[in-house]
Amino acid sequence: MARGHGGDAAAAALRALGVPHVFSLSGGHVFPIFDGCHRAGIRVIDVRHEQTAGFAAEGWARLTRSPGVAVVTAGPGVTNVVSPLAQARFNRAPVVVLAGRAPGFRWGQGSLQEIDHVPFVDPIAPAATVGAAADVARRIVAAATDAATPPRGPVFLDFPLEVLFDDAELDAPEPAPPAAAAPDAGAVDAVARVLAGARRPVVVAGSNVWLDRAEHALRAFARAARAPVFTNGQGRGCIPADDELAFARSRSRALRAADVVVVAGTPLDFRLGFGASFAPGAAIVHLDSHESLLARHVDCEAALAAPLDAALGALAAAVERPCDSKEWLAELRATEDAKRAEAAAEACSDAAPIHPLRVFAELVPLLERDAVVVGDGGDFVSYAGREIPSYEPGCWLDPGPFGCLGCGFGYALAARLAHPGRQVVLLLGDGAFGFAGMELETLVRHGLPVVCVVGNNGIWGLEKHPMRALYGYDVAADLRPGIRYDEVAEAFGGRGELVTDPAELRGALERALAAGEPALVNVVTDPSVAYPRSANLA
Repeated sequence: MARGHGGDAAAAALRALGVPHVFSLSGGHVFPIFDGCHRAGIRVIDVRHEQTAGFAAEGWARLTRSPGVAVVTAGPGVTNVVSPLAQARFNRAPVVVLAGRAPGFRWGQGSLQEIDHVPFVDPIAPAATVGAAADVARRIVAAATDAATPPRGPVFLDFPLEVLFDDAELDAPEPAPPAAAAPDAGAVDAVARVLAGARRPVVVAGSNVWLDRAEHALRAFARAARAPVFTNGQGRGCIPADDELAFARSRSRALRAADVVVVAGTPLDFRLGFGASFAPGAAIVHLDSHESLLARHVDCEAALAAPLDAALGALAAAVERPCDSKEWLAELRATEDAKRAEAAAEACSDAAPIHPLRVFAELVPLLERDAVVVGDGGDFVSYAGREIPSYEPGCWLDPGPFGCLGCGFGYALAARLAHPGRQVVLLLGDGAFGFAGMELETLVRHGLPVVCVVGNNGIWGLEKHPMRALYGYDVAADLRPGIRYDEVAEAFGGRGELVTDPAELRGALERALAAGEPALVNVVTDPSVAYPRSANLA
């Protein structure tokens, strides 16, 4: 039986899991894992901040529906990855973080970066310390299995220094696929009964539809029921934007008038008005991957906890006849057309500073159907979410309900690795750029062409406008206007271009997409424009 050190055992487990690379930042406590990965042919993608390593692991997990792995050093390496762990928890992403730890035989004597990570990580992600080199491979495989099993989410392991350097056997257990629970037949029938006779049904599909590989089952269910589908998060693209049953701009109208609302794979959180903004008397149905994900604050007419590919497939078969929704679909389509027409004037605006809608009016025709679009920002990305259609599943990433900015560069890095043949576009507010802009150097160093488009309005727009509405003034909401983020990109070895004239947008975007290298288009946008929101903090 092959032997090596604890880092070799970690690499053996990652290889058994099919992990092609890990995201990291150099740290002495995890040198043996680097050594093991190097010898096992697992690429170490090193970044400029552990936060980006965590977000890249989360982005990989969400895009590929397989474990994303970050390796961080002890102490500050772990504290720096806490926000990505929290975001992965909210997004139900199968992330595994492997961390170093000060040596156990010196514990309490003041070793470098000596801190017990488990008590402060465990409330966010199940956390444990692996105390023996012989256990390393088994514990990593088990952690990855737990992370990928509904309700899914991040798992954290740390390893005292001596454990990674100690001698270990390198045989890793074969990972077992998560057991698939069949949907309860009675619950399926209950949902079908609620749908029977509906005239104004609505389906809201969220990220777990994608993570449960249920995109085809969603379409089958929507067609069987003749129900309009609205999506959020990574539900986007699970039904193509040009499908006759795909809707986006009429969601508020639909939820306020629906007689049945089927929410699949997303919580009834602030994005859905906590379920309180639905039509009075509407029958609410909640479907999700696991019992713990079903709403407790809403009186649901029916609920179903099961992997959504099986649940939606069973519902498609159980619907005896389609809803009588012809007039309803026509009404919603008319609303969509009217709202699109309302936005057309701003999308064609020649004003300078540039309206954000003009940016996306120029970008959308240049995107291929399978382009991966990453959003990292407030108002600028909110406009993008409304204006950029998703035609294929797994092609949109944003922070999700935790809303942690600074994730974009990590997500985009993961997207380029996961889909080397596709366009990858990162949309950034100028505030969001400040969290992780150094990662432009990471993209250049690793030769990962990503097109970054910065909406540069010189403010924290998502905060400035509401604060002024509340108090008549604002504080802590301004940035230095007109910062040359394009020159930052050039300083790191990439391509940069400044756009202040809307007539120059199309050419700049075309050049960036054709560049074959990391490129940043710095668009000076109008700070007076505020995204019209219906959702708020609570």
